[in-house]
Amino acid sequence: MPELPEAETIARGLQAFLPGRRIRRVRVVRTDLLEGPEPSFRTGLAGRSWGEVGRRGKNVILGLADRQRLVVNLGMTGRLLPSSTGSPPPESRHPGVVFIHDDDSTLTFDDVRRFGRLTLLGPEGWPAWSRRLGPEPLSSAFTARRLAAILGSSRSPVRSLLLDQRKVAGVGNIYAVEALWAARIHPTTPSNEVASEGATRLHRALRRILRNAIAARGTTLRDYRTAGGDEGGFGPALMAYGREGEECRRCKTSLERVVLSGRSAFYCPRCQPVARAQ
Repeated sequence: MPELPEAETIARGLQAFLPGRRIRRVRVVRTDLLEGPEPSFRTGLAGRSWGEVGRRGKNVILGLADRQRLVVNLGMTGRLLPSSTGSPPPESRHPGVVFIHDDDSTLTFDDVRRFGRLTLLGPEGWPAWSRRLGPEPLSSAFTARRLAAILGSSRSPVRSLLLDQRKVAGVGNIYAVEALWAARIHPTTPSNEVASEGATRLHRALRRILRNAIAARGTTLRDYRTAGGDEGGFGPALMAYGREGEECRRCKTSLERVVLSGRSAFYCPRCQPVARAQ
């Protein structure tokens, strides 16, 4: 599933393509990808021009000139594919929604597994929607002290808490696992047992890893592509995620895997012992 670095990369790519283009019509192929009725979705967008493109959490936010916002949750396999040729690009094999512009360029939301969602929000709906998400981990407001307070409010395993979008926006399994490895915290550690020093290490690691992943344009494990169709380049830098049985790059111990809430977490039993983080 695309996480913060992937959504940020896609948003930056679309920022160079979308703003100013006017939507002539919207072709909806899969109504189950829409949050709300199809007729109001189509009429709410036809004739509008795209504005700024941004991101909130794991979501790509497509602004419109009239202050509406189209929230694109990419789900597991969602992709936003721009094209200047007048038809969806050849890599769009499962188009769900196609936006056709006045200049015949298109933007296609393609989603093979159909877990993605498109939500059209008016100016009055955006603040309430955004408030449902936790703080942005790369924002100035997300300090080590704030992360420590978030951790201290829950007994959930720290890996599970990091995946809770109401607590911290944009972090998914890949970058949670990587940050915990870097901070030497076992993924099953109860969040409120992570000591202040551990919270500081985790804060530093999470921000560093997210920034590095953005610089590498995200991580491609299978489906993720940038807006330009390229794979992300952060995969070779992964230290723990998906490396069960391989050597820890810090101490050479064999990495292990534990399942939490149906999701695999990878860790080093030597560097990340099951104990109170110090």
